[in-house]
Amino acid sequence: MTTFIYGILESVGFTHPLHPAATHIPMGMVMGCFFFGLIAWYFNKQDLRKTALHCSVLALIFIFPTIIAGILDWQYFYGGTYQPLIVIKMVLAAVLVILLGLSIKMNRGGTDPKTLFIVYVFCLVCATGLGFSGGELVYGG
Repeated sequence: MTTFIYGILESVGFTHPLHPAATHIPMGMVMGCFFFGLIAWYFNKQDLRKTALHCSVLALIFIFPTIIAGILDWQYFYGGTYQPLIVIKMVLAAVLVILLGLSIKMNRGGTDPKTLFIVYVFCLVCATGLGFSGGELVYGG
C-alpha cells in the first residue's frame, strides 16, 4: 500500500517525504498555544486564552495526519526499522497528543491560566523534541 501511494506521487514528480510538509501546522499551532497562553496568563487576557485553545484544537486535529504521514514515510524510506530516533519520535508524538487533549480539557474546564501555561510549556518541549529528533534522523549530527 505504501509503495503504491509513493509510486503515484513519484509518477507526477513528487519524490519527497510527506511528513515534513505536514508538520508545520501542528508544530506552528503548538507554538501559538504556548505564546498566546503566556500572554493570556501574564497580562490576564481572556480573549487570548481562547485563542490558545483554538491553537490547541487545530494542533490536535492536524497532528493525526502528520503522524500518519510520518508512519508512511518511516515504512517507505526506512523500511519500518526501529531506530532510537524513530522510537523517540513515536513516544513524543503520543505524549503530545495526550498533552494537547489535556490542554483542551483544562482550558474548557476553566483551569487557571498559569497551570494551563505549564501544560503548554510541556507541549512546546515535546514539539521541540520532535523537531530536533526528526532533524537528527534526516540530517545526522
